[in-house]
Amino acid sequence: MKIALVHDWLTGMRGGENCLEAFCQMFPGADIYTLIHIPGSVSQEIEKHKIYTSFIQRMPGARRRYRWFLPLMPRAIESFKLEGYDLVLSSSHCVAKGVKPQGAPHLCYCHTPMRYAWDMYSHYFNRERYSWPTLCAIEKIMPGLRRWDQLTVARVDRFVANSHNVAERIKRIYGAESDVVYPPVDVDFYRQAPVSGKREGYLVVSAFAPYKKIDLAIKVFNERGERLLIVGAGEDRARLKAMAGPTIQFEKPVSRERLRELYSKATALIYPGEEDFGIIPVEAMACGTPVIAYGRGGALETVIPLRDSFTENPTGVYFDNQAPDSLNSAINKFESDADKFKEEALRGHAEKFSAKLFEEKMEKVINDFLS
Repeated sequence: MKIALVHDWLTGMRGGENCLEAFCQMFPGADIYTLIHIPGSVSQEIEKHKIYTSFIQRMPGARRRYRWFLPLMPRAIESFKLEGYDLVLSSSHCVAKGVKPQGAPHLCYCHTPMRYAWDMYSHYFNRERYSWPTLCAIEKIMPGLRRWDQLTVARVDRFVANSHNVAERIKRIYGAESDVVYPPVDVDFYRQAPVSGKREGYLVVSAFAPYKKIDLAIKVFNERGERLLIVGAGEDRARLKAMAGPTIQFEKPVSRERLRELYSKATALIYPGEEDFGIIPVEAMACGTPVIAYGRGGALETVIPLRDSFTENPTGVYFDNQAPDSLNSAINKFESDADKFKEEALRGHAEKFSAKLFEEKMEKVINDFLS
């Protein structure tokens, strides 16, 4: 069977690329179509496939500023000639689902309808980040992009959502039903690492994007005067570092081995943003580390919250509002009940999101789809 895998862009390994990697393992002979590819930025499993890129790849500055080419992305994804394929499998959080399948059955694994056009528009486009003329230009572009996004739903024969949270968005924005298959988490690799001494200090692991709300964690730990390690990179790095007090440290993206060590040494993971699903909390729990998470989005499906003394095998604590008082109260609650979080229970819960289960469920969905 000849298969085309369609992915928005290949510029680093994040949750979407973990899913694409799993698809590459399932279909070793598949071709990959993507808007832009930075060689060496993704795993060897992905890199060894034949990768076709769009005209955006050849445009000046695209490697560093590819998001600025958003107005051209619909045209770019439609430029691919997918002829002779038996299945088109898209992995989409932006425009990949809008590819023209040329008569082949099209299954879309949807990480989310593009968040900057819909639910999180104000997080991305506001006066704190862009000038008034830029915002005016974006306002003119966005209605057309939304119309295109909805019109191209007809090119998808079946949706698979990465969470019930995203399934609700697909229904609300696209008017389409979807199956739910949680993304793969490498729980075989992420497990308690041998570390000396007791767990010490809180941890944030995140891309530095506006909706991640890392600034909220910084405000709280500045006030508390407690140690916080922030691992990640992105467009907001300079602003976040300028906010941070002396007890807050930054570390650039690290190896998987180093990340496993940091999870294993952390008192808890702070997860202040609203995610579509959120692989990072599951990785932390696989290492026996509890999670203090904003109680919306994907965290509602991955974290078992401590509610009272009768909660069995909790894996974290929720906070209800993205405000310093709310996060601060959740940290205090966690610290007062820290003995209720058991490494074995955390590990056991994380195993429900394994890569093996992802592949088994996706194989069933694809077989049912093609039958």
